[in-house]
Amino acid sequence: MDKPYSNTADEPQIPLGSPPKSRFWLRVKRRILRHVWLSRIGLLVGLAAAIYLGIVFFGFILGRFGAPSYAKMLSNFLFVPRDKIASQNGRVNFLILGKAGAGHPAPDLTDTIIFSSVSLESPSAVLVSLPRDVWVPAIRAKLNSAYYWGKTMQQEGGGLVLAKSSVEEIVGLPIHYGVVVDFSGFKGLIDVVGGIEVDVERSFVDEKYPIPGKENDECGGDTEFMCRYETLRFEKGKTMMDGETALKFVRSRNAEGDEGTDLARAGRQQKVIVALKNKILSPKVFLSPKKILGVYREMKKSIETDIDGATAAILIRRILESRDSVEQHVVSEEFLTNPPISPRYDNQYVFLPKEGDWEALHKWISCLVGISCPQDK
Repeated sequence: MDKPYSNTADEPQIPLGSPPKSRFWLRVKRRILRHVWLSRIGLLVGLAAAIYLGIVFFGFILGRFGAPSYAKMLSNFLFVPRDKIASQNGRVNFLILGKAGAGHPAPDLTDTIIFSSVSLESPSAVLVSLPRDVWVPAIRAKLNSAYYWGKTMQQEGGGLVLAKSSVEEIVGLPIHYGVVVDFSGFKGLIDVVGGIEVDVERSFVDEKYPIPGKENDECGGDTEFMCRYETLRFEKGKTMMDGETALKFVRSRNAEGDEGTDLARAGRQQKVIVALKNKILSPKVFLSPKKILGVYREMKKSIETDIDGATAAILIRRILESRDSVEQHVVSEEFLTNPPISPRYDNQYVFLPKEGDWEALHKWISCLVGISCPQDK
């Protein structure tokens, strides 16, 4: 009697009566299993290669941040050692500055000035925007020029040093670290993460948003020079913005009504910064090596900071934990007074402390960050 199988005893058996298609796939399976150990070795090699490439990739990113060792950064991120980061009363305070950047008539003026405080004890953070027009007697100039004057001293980090010390006098708290964002590269960062969703608080129209490169256009004799401007329109509600749109949203200063003030502009800047932070920390971006590498490249081009890699690991961990508990504030007019334009202030529009000093503001900010509030006494 004929054998019902066509193969040898040590191979997967193929019934002689099987359809041609089944017999084909059984032969393929037999050949693969014949080399099962070779296949397993190949899988192990592939896995090892993937792990190696992952280490190389993350090592490249972390190493470029100046970390003394990857292990130290990872340890700081996981265990958040409080003695490895400067702080006071359980909080890390840092200054966020936004400068106009290349292509702007005054590239080193920082019209965005935000005092930030992150807790090391509970997942919370506070952002307080300061008006750019605050007069700083120590430098006889407005606050938005402190970074510029510090930079002109030609000392390493001089811009951040002077800006931090100037803001310390106003907020009444030490500032441990600083970050300067070049807005000329800011839009690239937003585009890399696929845009951001911003909650526009009030609808507004700005009919005089300057068009770059047209500052000296004669506009064919138009006495109002309207060809130098474009009209911006933003509607109330959640709006998806690309980098260019977000940049216009934070820079607009000629809208009618409440949105035409510097205080409103400071509020918009906070909204964009928080929206960008949330997008970067979202799984869609944070877990994408391609997007994280793009974020790194854009940040490398547009950010200056005195935060080293090991310290950044701790701060990033705390910011991650605080992402759903961020308070946003703007220094209101109740703390400020606007004196008449005069030679005393170099004929500039400036803000001064309403009570003659910043003590009232110091108390308000101290309460915001949970150090001391009037009701505590």
